[in-house]
Amino acid sequence: MELAHSLLLNEEAVSQLGEVQKAEFIFEWLRYLEKLLLATSRSDVREKQKTLVEQLLSLLNSSPGPPTRKLLAQNLAILYSIGDTFSVYETIDKCNDLIRSKDDSPSYLPTKLAAVVCLGSLYKKLGRILANAFSDTVGNILKAMKSAESQGRYEIMLSLQSILTGLGAAGAPCHRDIYKAARSCLTDRSMAVRCAAAKCLLELQNEAVFMWSTDLDSVATLCFKSFEGSNYDVRISVSKLLGSVLAKAVLAKHPGAGALRQNARRVSVEEVLELLGTGFLRGSSGFLRASGDMLKGSSSVSRDVRVGVTQAYVVFVSTLGGAWLEKNFAIFLSHILSLVSQLNSKATQTQIDAVCCRRCVSFILRATIGGLLGEKAQIAAAKDICQAIWKLKKIVDAVLSDGNLETRLSSTDVAASQHTLVCALQELGNLIHSLGTTAAPLLQDSSTGLLDSVVSMVLHPSISVRLAAAWCLHCIAVALPSQLTPLLDRCLERITILKSSPEAVTGFSFAVAALLGAVTHCPLGIPHGKGKIIMALAEDLLCSAAQNSRLSLQRTQAGWLLIAALMTLGPAVVSHHLPRVLLLWKCVFPVSPKDLETEKSRGDSFTWQVTLEGRAGALCAVKSFISHCGDLLTEEVIQRLLPPLPCAVDLLTQLSSILKTYGSSLKTPSVVYRQRLYELLILLPPETYKGNLSAILKELAAELTAPDTQAAASACLLPALCHPDDLLILSPLLQETDHRFIEEQLLLGNGVACGSLEYDPYSIYEKDVEGDSVPKPLPPALSVISSASKLFGVVCAHVGEAQRFQILEQLLNSIKHTKGARQQAVQLHVVCAVSNLLKYVAGSKRSLGPEVRRLVLTLVLGALESPNPLLRCAASEAWARLAQVVDDGVFTAGLAQVSFDKLKSARDVVTRTGHSLALGSLHRYLGGIGPQHLSSCIGVLYTLSQDSTSPDVQTWALHSLSLTIDSAGALYHVHVEPTLSLITMLLLNVPPTHAEVHQSLGRCLNALITTLGPELQGNNTSVSTLRTSCLLGCAVMQDNPGCLVQAQAISCLQQLHMFAPRHVNLSSLVSCLCGNLCSPYLLLRRAVLACLRQLVQREAAEVSEHAVLLASDSRDLAADANIREVGLEGALLALLDKETDKRLCQDIRETLHHMLTSMAVEKLSLWLKLCKDVLAASADFAAVTCIDTMQEEEGDRGDDASVLTSRSDGKPHPFSNPRWATRVFAADCVCRIIDQCENANSAHFDIALAQEMKKSDSRNDFLVLHLADLIRMAFMAATDHSDQLRLSGLDTLLVVIRRFADIAEPEFPGHVILEQYQANVGAALRPAFTSETPPDITAKACQVCSAWIASGVVSDLSDLRRVHQLLVSSLTKVQAGKEALSPLYNESASTMEILAVLKAWAEVYIIAVQRHRSHKQTLKTAIKPEDSMRSGSPPTDGLLDLVSADLGTLSRLWLAALQDFALLTLPAEFASQLPVEGGAFYTAETSENAKLHYHSSWALILHAAALWLTSTGFTDPDEGAANLSRPVTPTSMCQGSSSSGAAVKSPEDVYTDRFHLILGISVEFLCSLRSDATMESLTACLHALQALLDVPWPRSKIGSDQDLGIELLNVLHRVILTRESPAIQLASLEVVRQIICAAQEHVKEKRRSAEVDDGASEKETLPEFGEGKDTGGLVPGKSLVFATLELCVCILVRQLPELNPKLTGGPAVKAAKPQTLSEEASKLVAAALVILAELPAVCSPEGSISILPTILYLAIGVLRETAVKLPGGQLSSTVTASLQALKGILTSPMARAEKSHEAWTSLLQNALATVLDCWSPVDRAHQELDDVSLLTAITVFILSTSPEVTTVPCLQKRCIEKFKAALESKDPVVQMKTYQLLHSIFQYPNPAISYPYIYSLASSIVEKLQEIDKRKPEDTAELQIFQEGIKVLGALVTIAEEQHRSQLVACLLPILISFLLEENALGSATSVMRSLHDFALQNLMQIGPRYSSVFRNVMASSPALKARLEAAVKGNQESVRAEPPSKHAKNLGRNSSIQLKTNFL
Repeated sequence: MELAHSLLLNEEAVSQLGEVQKAEFIFEWLRYLEKLLLATSRSDVREKQKTLVEQLLSLLNSSPGPPTRKLLAQNLAILYSIGDTFSVYETIDKCNDLIRSKDDSPSYLPTKLAAVVCLGSLYKKLGRILANAFSDTVGNILKAMKSAESQGRYEIMLSLQSILTGLGAAGAPCHRDIYKAARSCLTDRSMAVRCAAAKCLLELQNEAVFMWSTDLDSVATLCFKSFEGSNYDVRISVSKLLGSVLAKAVLAKHPGAGALRQNARRVSVEEVLELLGTGFLRGSSGFLRASGDMLKGSSSVSRDVRVGVTQAYVVFVSTLGGAWLEKNFAIFLSHILSLVSQLNSKATQTQIDAVCCRRCVSFILRATIGGLLGEKAQIAAAKDICQAIWKLKKIVDAVLSDGNLETRLSSTDVAASQHTLVCALQELGNLIHSLGTTAAPLLQDSSTGLLDSVVSMVLHPSISVRLAAAWCLHCIAVALPSQLTPLLDRCLERITILKSSPEAVTGFSFAVAALLGAVTHCPLGIPHGKGKIIMALAEDLLCSAAQNSRLSLQRTQAGWLLIAALMTLGPAVVSHHLPRVLLLWKCVFPVSPKDLETEKSRGDSFTWQVTLEGRAGALCAVKSFISHCGDLLTEEVIQRLLPPLPCAVDLLTQLSSILKTYGSSLKTPSVVYRQRLYELLILLPPETYKGNLSAILKELAAELTAPDTQAAASACLLPALCHPDDLLILSPLLQETDHRFIEEQLLLGNGVACGSLEYDPYSIYEKDVEGDSVPKPLPPALSVISSASKLFGVVCAHVGEAQRFQILEQLLNSIKHTKGARQQAVQLHVVCAVSNLLKYVAGSKRSLGPEVRRLVLTLVLGALESPNPLLRCAASEAWARLAQVVDDGVFTAGLAQVSFDKLKSARDVVTRTGHSLALGSLHRYLGGIGPQHLSSCIGVLYTLSQDSTSPDVQTWALHSLSLTIDSAGALYHVHVEPTLSLITMLLLNVPPTHAEVHQSLGRCLNALITTLGPELQGNNTSVSTLRTSCLLGCAVMQDNPGCLVQAQAISCLQQLHMFAPRHVNLSSLVSCLCGNLCSPYLLLRRAVLACLRQLVQREAAEVSEHAVLLASDSRDLAADANIREVGLEGALLALLDKETDKRLCQDIRETLHHMLTSMAVEKLSLWLKLCKDVLAASADFAAVTCIDTMQEEEGDRGDDASVLTSRSDGKPHPFSNPRWATRVFAADCVCRIIDQCENANSAHFDIALAQEMKKSDSRNDFLVLHLADLIRMAFMAATDHSDQLRLSGLDTLLVVIRRFADIAEPEFPGHVILEQYQANVGAALRPAFTSETPPDITAKACQVCSAWIASGVVSDLSDLRRVHQLLVSSLTKVQAGKEALSPLYNESASTMEILAVLKAWAEVYIIAVQRHRSHKQTLKTAIKPEDSMRSGSPPTDGLLDLVSADLGTLSRLWLAALQDFALLTLPAEFASQLPVEGGAFYTAETSENAKLHYHSSWALILHAAALWLTSTGFTDPDEGAANLSRPVTPTSMCQGSSSSGAAVKSPEDVYTDRFHLILGISVEFLCSLRSDATMESLTACLHALQALLDVPWPRSKIGSDQDLGIELLNVLHRVILTRESPAIQLASLEVVRQIICAAQEHVKEKRRSAEVDDGASEKETLPEFGEGKDTGGLVPGKSLVFATLELCVCILVRQLPELNPKLTGGPAVKAAKPQTLSEEASKLVAAALVILAELPAVCSPEGSISILPTILYLAIGVLRETAVKLPGGQLSSTVTASLQALKGILTSPMARAEKSHEAWTSLLQNALATVLDCWSPVDRAHQELDDVSLLTAITVFILSTSPEVTTVPCLQKRCIEKFKAALESKDPVVQMKTYQLLHSIFQYPNPAISYPYIYSLASSIVEKLQEIDKRKPEDTAELQIFQEGIKVLGALVTIAEEQHRSQLVACLLPILISFLLEENALGSATSVMRSLHDFALQNLMQIGPRYSSVFRNVMASSPALKARLEAAVKGNQESVRAEPPSKHAKNLGRNSSIQLKTNFL
């Protein structure tokens, strides 16, 4: 293929290729040439032009295929437009000659067509240059058209369209001729020609004025004719033409001569609408013939014309645009509604017609009002619709009230309005549904009276209107949940008042049912009590039905409808009413068969009608119960449901005889009864009715073959049984399109009605199947067949084999014995039933006997050859399922063979299509049928797919081939190349008019690409050839005019991109995607977005750049998608706003999320601006103006996204009136952007850094610089009309507060940047606390309030009060308790609100307490008073003061909430013990829903309550008194139910209760940690425990109850094991420490009291307190100490696995390097060591002996494992902790206690030996240990234990050696630290310990100092060593005995004096020497006075020293006078700071 990439065609290469390769090669060359010509310079092109033209023209003669001819023509045109144009006329003449040629052979046709295409392309590109030759050309083409076949006509039309485009106005002379030709083509029998003609005329109307002036009527009539017998594509093209022409006529400003001007009158809107109306009502019969027809009353408009006109209406209005629609809405609405009013009875002659017309009208209204108008305009439109409803109501009222008029007239009048009203009400419902809560002002507007008008329609005489009104109420309730309860009350009240009016009973029962259906969509629900009222009403209606025969039917129906609807409220509500429902269910059927017999003989047709209606209703209610309350279906309930079933089945068998007896008026009720019974049986498990299986089966067989079956409704029954992929090949009608709602009626055929609500009123409460549209149940006659065939599958699978055979044989016979249309219907029903049987059998893994198989096979074979394509499709599916059920290779091979044989012999299309699909299905279900069959199967399908005489056969065969490729997988590799060349050949040769063949080819290509998979990345020649072919195939499909073929191309490219991304040209793919973003074809848009979604996951930035580049290059690309201005992201957001398809919207959201994730940080401004535009577009005008001024300021900063700044010259806003859902999405995006920035550069949250980086490079952009925008967006969203948006806005605000709260404001130190926005935050929160705000918003706002107060942004109390006041106001609401619940929502909603308020207060209180504590700390540590002033003491305490005002109330409420929570978390078996009326804040009935809210808020409330309890210290006597008077307050909870009982409790009992409440909740939660438990709850729970144990009283409770302590420790152990978070483990350890403290206190207390009681005299007999008693044994599970040890070991071993002897192989630990732990791990280790050190105090002396080895092992182990050398001789935090722990252990009183002294001493000696062994030279590896750490450990031992531990000679000797060695160390740090440690040892008061060290080490210290003295220190390290050494000597002098002191001083003085400098040397001395001088002088000054006599003696003996000293002193005094004192102080300060740091002990 590389040879094809040249300017001239490589003819030599071409000549060597075969046929297929040649075509591929030429196509590839043309593709390349097109790109190359545009890139080549003009001179180079001219040079080669002649040769190129010859080559191209010779190709023209070689009969090129369709894609090739198109490319060829484009290349010729480009060549002439770049090169010279002088030879262009020759080319045109050549083309004309080719067209004139008389050769009509098929082989010459492609050349003729290519010539036609070339002419079109040349004129399009060169336009007016060729103006003088065009009339001959056009004449020639038109002449050729007369004899052309359909392909020719198609190409000629498209060519004429191109010529018109190129010539523009210059083509005027030929306009009429072209118009005439196109008119005839517009009604051509080929659909493709019609589409082409429509495109041609659409181009023509741009210039030809007559089309939209004088000839307007005839154009319209022509289009109506064109709709007859049309397909979807034609309807789209022609409706676009008609809509555009009519829009032009309305807008026209006519140019031209005077003559024209007289003809050209301006057409009014009314006339245009009238014109469309005639098409809608009379079809294409025109205006003249219609009158005759109307007299006869025969002709009905064909459905396709009506659907076409419907689409034209939408195009017409869309072309004129939303603004036009707003202006002319009243005219438009009245016209559209008049289409269905019965004054034009043509449209609504029959019920079926009426339903179809209503669908069309609803579609027009939905597409225009819903699609074009913004929210404000939609509200205005809703008001207009309301007016229309009022007008019609007046007519109805007048008729109904005027009794003396002739009744016939009245009924026609009422009937006249009914369909109009249905359409108006449904549209009103849809409108309000889509507006959501933004529609609130509409309902509050009393002048409109919207609710009144809708409610009044519930009483309309027509049932359709009553249902529509009920549905409208449903929509209002879903949109505005606050209206749900009032509406329900209103309807229930009306039913009760108007019980005697039949209309009111049915109408309002529909309304109540519809409103109950809305409850599932309203998370806040309805008050629980409504269920009781409705149930009582339903019972009342059912019981009173018999009293009045005029009402019995209506009351029966209403009663059961209400019960069925009530079931949708779910188990929580229904469980209370279940017994009564079951009783009613039992009573509605006779008890025994005998009763049924007697019943049959009684009554008349009316009573039977009522009975059947009642029983059908009861069946429906039970069905509703089973489907909505599955949780209540216990064994017992099922047993109570079953008894009436046999009777219901008996009645089913009797129905036919009852019908015979009582006449046909019972026909409909009996059908409904059967359908209800079938539906119920499908839901029940077959075991429940096994006794009646055979009776049911017989009835089903009769049902399926009933003689009065309607026309076969295959489109209703079969699609469910076909595979969704197969449906696509059958008919575009089955594909999902934007017009599905109206296209459905064409699918069903003329005799069958569309679905509509009046066919099954019970569907009004079901969850809507497709989004928000009205339920559309099918007529009962159809739905009964559908249910029967489903049930047949279940029942037939459960009966015996013989019976199954018998029934199937009976069904087969009934097909044979019928004829004609009935036979088709019966066959259809039976195939459906058998398909369901096979589906069920395959699903439940059963089997079928050989006899049954034979029958099924016969049946399916017959269906495979049925003329109905859907039936063939279902049969091929059944064929494969049969093979799946039998699951036997031989049988499957037999089936395949049958198909092979048929395909070889058959010539008819039906057999060939059916059997080819059967082969594909076999492959799909069995994953291939063996390699030998694979080859023969592929061979057959190859042959069929080349049968060019029948596109259908090609389509089915190729589809089947794609299934085969898919399922064969790797087996297919051998066939890949031939298949690919077949596909390529067909793609290059099949005419574009056969789009369905191309689609199947696309599917094959897709399957092949999937089969090749990642191999496509390979580089060898075979792979690259395959890859090129694949890409070439995609290119052909991309150029195909059919949108669905383009969709296939895109999904193929998507697959290729997934497997071989480098080989797909991203730029061209993205341009193709952007161009189709707004395609009118839903499937193409879906393919585009699925592809985009995949692309942006990998390379979002590239895709986005390509899109913008392409948009700025080309003028026409995606004109709708506005990419040039707002980028691809903006275009997608705009599309999301318009799009209605749910799947597509989901894809758009995901695509945007991926783009945001990968690009939000780089393109921050762009994204924020997009979100701001979307949110601001909807904000109120005041807000908008302030935003605009802000935008101007920002404009000056220079926005890097230049794509966006092109919004000048007054262009409209890129997002005009976005819907609320889009705004919610934008608000969510803002939160995601903040998230993304958090993971990026830290400058996003640091304003100083951000400003600095922005200065250094203006392209830098950081989130913190956009804070104003973030706040403004959150504010706009939080104060919107839409509740969802308010929630999103508050969420955004919360995120902003949490992320930005602690960012300091650099310009005002001590302040944060959020502080300036406090007014905005307050203003955003205030509306959420008004009385009419829904509780979920208030709850969210409370969360924001508490976050705001807790964030500490605002420190000024007066400012804080604003937000605090909001919380106070909500607290007063809470205080009213359950009694003041909002009557609008479910009780659980107010539980949610109350708990949110309490949680918010809890958060604020926790923060206040924390700040108060930390403030106290700072006061303690603050040295200077001004510090404490600056740290702001008033505000910190101020917050606590603010809260404490309400603490009394809050604490009660908190404890009450906790008690509720404790009750709700009890296991189910304690349910009987729960209070009957519920808790403080929840009612018993709504406890399930309330649990969720308690779960989300209990933790913080627990923490707050614990803090409050500790603050009162459990000991406050006033508190106790307050508690006793508690029951007076409104919420007397927390103390059982009876207030009298509560008053008696003593304070001690109250404390105990509260203590156990808090402890119990914590332990319960920590015991059973659910996986969804949040970190927040865990932390809060542990903090609550900490707070609780902070005060003595609870500690004494825990201390005295050992089991409780152990339980707690075990729970904490589990927490530590299951949660990895260090914070949580630390918090747990803190609680453990407190428990141990509590135990210690308890032990101490017992010892103290025992001593006091027994007196000190009998000390020996005192019992031992503490664990381990006298024996020292610790029992696991019973021992607190043991549990603690387990827990600490767990922590330590997790951080330092080497501590575990099991892991390291025995106690002699293999040496490993010491390690540094992370900060968090160090904290954990330290905390564990602290706890270990406390343990001995909890034990008795014997107990302490048993745990001591473990504790010492662990402490020393930590020391050994973490003693890492750190710079400056610091000790690592873990070493410090282990030394502290050792010190704690060594100083434990147990070491001194009599009973344990001896054992402790020996254990401690061993421990010291272990520490000394750490140096052991046995293994060299431990040399890395830090000497300082180990020396410090030895020092700790020496100083902290009793003398007998360390004075053992062997140990003492080793210790002294270690110090000696350290003194000799080369490391100055070690030396210095050694001096410090010795300093502390020497000073130890007990001489037994200190003297040996002094004797051994003093002399060497003096030597070291003298040595330093000789060589003078050079650096600070030596200086420090020297200073420390001198300090040691100083200490020695102090402790020395009198007689030795003089020698020591005599040693010390010379050393010190030698460092004194002379006066003149002082100035030039180094800083080290200078420091030494100062230090020496200072020390001398101290020693002199203290030991004056010794001092004098030394001085006297050495005059040199004396002189030097005196000089120094003198010099010092002078310098002190001369120098300011600061420097000296500084030096001292520095020294002292060093001491502070290093003085560890």
